Amino acid sequence: MQFDLDAVRAQFPALAITDNNRARIYFDNPAGTQVSKGVVERMTQCLIESNANVQGEFRTSQKVDALIADAHMAMADLLNAPSAQEIMFGQNMTTITLHLSRSIGRLLKQGDEIILSRMDHDANVAPWLLMAEDFDLVVKWLPFNTESCEFELDKLDDLFTRRTRLICIGGASNLTGTIHDVRTICQKARDAGVMTYIDAVQSVPHVSTDVQDLGCDFLVCSAYKFFGPHQGILWGRRELMEQLVPYKVRPAPTEIPGCFETGTQSHEGMAGTLAAVEYFSWIGESMSRHYHDKYPQFSGRRKFVHSAMDCLFDYEAGLALKLVSGLQQLPGVRVKGITSPDAMNRRVPTVSFTVDGMNPDEIARELAAKNIFVWSGHFYAVEAARALDIYDTGGAVRVGPVHYNSKSEIEHVLNVLSDIVPRANVA
Repeated sequence: MQFDLDAVRAQFPALAITDNNRARIYFDNPAGTQVSKGVVERMTQCLIESNANVQGEFRTSQKVDALIADAHMAMADLLNAPSAQEIMFGQNMTTITLHLSRSIGRLLKQGDEIILSRMDHDANVAPWLLMAEDFDLVVKWLPFNTESCEFELDKLDDLFTRRTRLICIGGASNLTGTIHDVRTICQKARDAGVMTYIDAVQSVPHVSTDVQDLGCDFLVCSAYKFFGPHQGILWGRRELMEQLVPYKVRPAPTEIPGCFETGTQSHEGMAGTLAAVEYFSWIGESMSRHYHDKYPQFSGRRKFVHSAMDCLFDYEAGLALKLVSGLQQLPGVRVKGITSPDAMNRRVPTVSFTVDGMNPDEIARELAAKNIFVWSGHFYAVEAARALDIYDTGGAVRVGPVHYNSKSEIEHVLNVLSDIVPRANVA
């Protein structure tokens, strides 16, 4: 079976909701996706059948222990982690990063250097700035080409010195949609003896993610961006995680992952995350068999989820091309990011744009009035918005389709925009 949009959409109850007989069009996905029926069912089952704390001798506690193990294994499959013990759950990517930065900082010495990116969401910037302040570190910045919205990685070589200890980079930009060459960045960092921390919140929902192939040291993502609940997940290389001093209460486990999973976790969140991976597995097994041969090294669910991500990426590339091409036909619209039709493989379908003479918030309000859900602003990509010179002018409008969206929905938003845009004072 090829990709079946109707079968996919039937898995998401929210897609059937209407308001005054007007369908909802969810293009707010970069900030959080809708969830499948399986996620709702798994979370409900957890709260009914295993609503207890861990490591007890009774049935509900034993069931939640099994659930936690299953969720860690599911994320190991999604990220191709060598071991489920290298998977850590937390509230969200931001909380995990703020937490882990405290421990990473203790490996560093006064005057050591860290490299941050001008493209990243502030969740992969501010925690490290705070760490640098606390431990008296030197911060360096990797810029990006504001025309192409891509890194020029030869400039990275110039940033590395014998004092460089850590580089923090996103997998994909939540503003421009650019997919970064994380593999090359990690290779350069390894050659220089530098640790790598990858914010994959925006890439994991769209791209097959293999931490072993990427060669990174840490990678963090959020399940609510890949059709699951509000839950954060981190993969950390075992030999590094075991060097870190965890910030924990005294009775907590001393071994990974438990020593970094502070307090009582969201067991229902883990259940929903497990279901999100199971959803990808369903796609991979039922609709992505022509991608299986790409992963001879995997079997079972691991093969299915990675095959699914390739299938979904190809479908979403068609949505991105239609959206970008349509926006470029509208007067005064300026797309921020990769626009070349033959380069859709270097971006996720998240598309941000500005309109000459119109405030992004105004456009978002007018689209909302038509039940089209988009975001406007800087999307917490503070450094990127400043580099693109849109931070002080309201940012941009962001349209973020995913694989449960259709080309007809893309056409609809373009048609609505074609009515809105001519009202701008186009120079």
